Amino acid sequence: MIKAIYLVVFSLPLLMAAESIVGEVTAIHDGNTLEVSTKENQTYRIVLMGIDCPELQQEYGIEARDFLAQWLLHEEVTVQIHGKDRNRNYVGVVLLTEGEDVRVALLEEGLAWTAEENPIPELEVIRCDAARNGRGLWHHETPLAPWTFRRQQSTLEAKSQ
Repeated sequence: MIKAIYLVVFSLPLLMAAESIVGEVTAIHDGNTLEVSTKENQTYRIVLMGIDCPELQQEYGIEARDFLAQWLLHEEVTVQIHGKDRNRNYVGVVLLTEGEDVRVALLEEGLAWTAEENPIPELEVIRCDAARNGRGLWHHETPLAPWTFRRQQSTLEAKSQ
C-alpha cells in the first residue's frame, strides 16, 4: 500500500519533467550521484533531485554509496530529468523498472537528508520518519548535514592556501 502511495505521490512531479531517458546505471559516485548510459551510447551524470547524502568522507557516506550501488549498479532505470545543477550535472528522479524511487529508499534507511532549500514535502515526511525512528545517520543526536560539511571543508581549504 505504501509503495502504491509513493508511486502516485512521486509520479506527479514526473509529469513536469522536461526529458526522460532510459539506460543502464554504469557507475555510482556517491550516495546521490550516478552515471547512466543509454543505448545510444550517451552517458549522463545524474544527481538525485531533492535529497543530499553524506559526503564520502563523512560518517554514512560510504554506506549511502554502497546502498545506492546495491540497488542500481548495472540495472536498467528510467530517469526523469529536471534540469542541471551548478556543476552541469543532470538533476533527476531515478526509477527502477518496477517504478521504485531510490530516493525514498535512501531516506527510509536514514542515509540522506532532504534538500537544504525548498525540500519536497513528500520526501520530508519520509526523512522525518527515519529521524524519529533513529535510522542510519539519525542514530546520532545531531548529524552533520552534507552542505554544512562542504562549507566547512571549503573554509579549511581557503585558509590553507
